[in-house]
Amino acid sequence: MTYATLTPPQAEPLTLAQVKEHLRLDGSDEDALLLSLIKTTRDHLERQTGLCLTQQSFRLYLDAWPDGDVIQIAKGPVQTIEKILVFDDAGDPTDISGIDRMLDGEARPARLWLRQPPLPGQPLNGIEIDFTAGFGQSGVDVPDTLKRAMLIHIAHMFAFRGAVSPADQPAGVPAGYDRLIGPFRRMGL
Repeated sequence: MTYATLTPPQAEPLTLAQVKEHLRLDGSDEDALLLSLIKTTRDHLERQTGLCLTQQSFRLYLDAWPDGDVIQIAKGPVQTIEKILVFDDAGDPTDISGIDRMLDGEARPARLWLRQPPLPGQPLNGIEIDFTAGFGQSGVDVPDTLKRAMLIHIAHMFAFRGAVSPADQPAGVPAGYDRLIGPFRRMGL
């Protein structure tokens, strides 16, 4: 199971103005740094939770259909399934996007069921599923708790901006961060 990003997020969950208000900053001297910290914080939060905060699209590669007929999609919430391709042994794709299916995009992980999908003939990456995930197109749709966690994380990284370069961020997380994202974190064994 491999994921490839097709379309990265077009908007961040937080605006520069929201971050500057939280940090009580005026002027534009630190804008470039703050924009990079917003992206770093979003990337970190998405890795920690498996969530996509703002809308983005992905391709899921599978070698075979899973046992039990339910495909688990670790990135969520899944909004739509765009395309499903199955490759034969010659490497030619068959589009089965119109096949009877059910999607539970809000589940963690999201679940996709297909009625009698054809077997792939290609032994590696014989199945491609394109999907769109995220809470919405902008930060308005992102839960406030996650935005609060991002704000305190950005403030923490901003406070240590002289000691830790932006390329090495996040060097740590502030107190309370884990409690804020805890309900959104997906734990595995």
